[in-house]
Amino acid sequence: MNPRYYQVEAVAAVYNHLYEKETNPCVVIPTGGGKSLTMATICRDAVTRWNGRGLVMAHVKELLEQTAGTLRRLAPDVPVGIYSAGLGSRDIGEPVIVAGIQSVHRKADVLGHFDLILIDECHLLPEDGEGMYRTFLQTMKTINPRVRLIGFTATPYRMKSGMLCGPDNLLNEICYEIGVKELIVRGYLCPLKSRGSELAVDTSELHLRGGEFVPAEVDALMGAEAFEKAACQEIVQRTKDRNNVLVFAASVERAEVVCRLLQSYSGAECAVVTGETPASERDLLLRRFKNEKVSANLLGDTFRPLKYLVNVNVLTTGFDAPNVDCIVLLRPTASPGLYYQMIGRGFRVHESKKETLVLDYGNNIVRHGPVDSIKVDPAREKGTGAAPAKECPKCHFIMHAAISVCSECGFEFPKREITHETTASVEGIISGEVTDTTYSVIDIEYTVHQKNGAHPGDPRSVRVDYVIQRGYGYQRSKSEWVCPEHSGWARKKFEDWWKKRSNAPPPDSADEAVDIARSGGLLPSAEIVVRKVAGEKYDKIIQTRIVDQLGPQTSPVTHFGKTCGMCSHYAYGFCLEKQQENILETASACESFAEIDLDDVPF
Repeated sequence: MNPRYYQVEAVAAVYNHLYEKETNPCVVIPTGGGKSLTMATICRDAVTRWNGRGLVMAHVKELLEQTAGTLRRLAPDVPVGIYSAGLGSRDIGEPVIVAGIQSVHRKADVLGHFDLILIDECHLLPEDGEGMYRTFLQTMKTINPRVRLIGFTATPYRMKSGMLCGPDNLLNEICYEIGVKELIVRGYLCPLKSRGSELAVDTSELHLRGGEFVPAEVDALMGAEAFEKAACQEIVQRTKDRNNVLVFAASVERAEVVCRLLQSYSGAECAVVTGETPASERDLLLRRFKNEKVSANLLGDTFRPLKYLVNVNVLTTGFDAPNVDCIVLLRPTASPGLYYQMIGRGFRVHESKKETLVLDYGNNIVRHGPVDSIKVDPAREKGTGAAPAKECPKCHFIMHAAISVCSECGFEFPKREITHETTASVEGIISGEVTDTTYSVIDIEYTVHQKNGAHPGDPRSVRVDYVIQRGYGYQRSKSEWVCPEHSGWARKKFEDWWKKRSNAPPPDSADEAVDIARSGGLLPSAEIVVRKVAGEKYDKIIQTRIVDQLGPQTSPVTHFGKTCGMCSHYAYGFCLEKQQENILETASACESFAEIDLDDVPF
């Protein structure tokens, strides 16, 4: 198998690091990107080029056979053995050994001399679990003082808390990393698409324990009957054209309920896999989900493939099903590593799909960001944030937030109502992903706006707030700014904006523009189209539907960017029409694009 360009680069980066530095490096290649071929190349080089030995270590026994099989397939000329008590194998003579840390951490002297130690899926290393590796490595260095350690992972975040690499960690720095988006653009990974949901849970009241949300609270939140039924109905509706849907549930109880609901609403068979599922049953279900032919009886009948498979914390690291074309996150997670691993089950390319759909019901994309630019909050990950606490309104005693009755005065706190948002979530799963949403406008507010840090006499703008939702004590709006007092491009855009709404001459001051607007001198807008680009801080209004006496008309609106005069697509240096066709390289849409001076934009 010929390596891809980035696999060649990764191997070279490892060798350069080992030659130039004494620290322990880590290689980051996304799920489905061929990390195993990089490991196999290094193991083969160690044996065939340098007459050395390589030890590949995994944190859990489920990965050992898979890793050994992959190495044998990719490097058939190199003998590979397995040392694992759980698998009943204690090979020690082969030049490459795959071992479980639990089996060997006190038996380095039994395994003998090694030149390289490779840790597969090293994101599974918990902070309090590095001790076994440190003990083992220290003993290995007494046998070979020049032995080197290398980590391999799809994500540089631990599954539960914190960054994987650091000066005092087992692995010290990343020597090579390639991003998800680049591999998608080049066709090595499957494109991802997220779709806004009519339902999303409010996780703001959940508490953290050990870097993750408290399981009982998550179970109660996701188990609200009305939400669960509505979510499953929506999942079935949105996956009609999907082949294999992998669902991540919050608990075994929730998984079983979701399975029954999906089966009832879709008419298709659905199954559940948990940590308690017997190995033989689990293997059968996974083979059916992968659309493999599985014999049902001695007559030659076969089981039908599974469309829906619900799991609880088992089908993440090491589970490969390239045919998965929809990932459903029916649970929230505070772990950026787990978030990435769940989404990563849809990364692999397969002939049966053009893209993988991601449905997020736990606000995970909002919490962690697009999967190719995940946000990590060190304080939150390390648990150094403020402890959850509350004050009794009667006696002012401070207590833990989970306490329902004050121990000092007996005050009973009202039960917290679990709420679910009904507004659509339109967060993109890949940075740069574009989502357009149409909103009905119920009111418009106009105010004079002064740019932050502006000096007296600097031009002001008019802030236009399109109110799209209003209730008791709150309202939700989308905003744009127009610039009557500016010159150049900004003034021209204001004049165009004004002429679509009024026959009066465009005013020269923000005060006059606001006075005219508030007195009813502008035609109202009935709808707006808002574009959200994943990874960018602000949304942009790209269209308005203005209502006049002749009926509705559609008017393109440009905000903080540029619009193609021929295709009417909004862009930051590339054509979004092409982006929607999965052509993500930077390219102008057409010759009519005109550059703008962003200094004219009032923000």
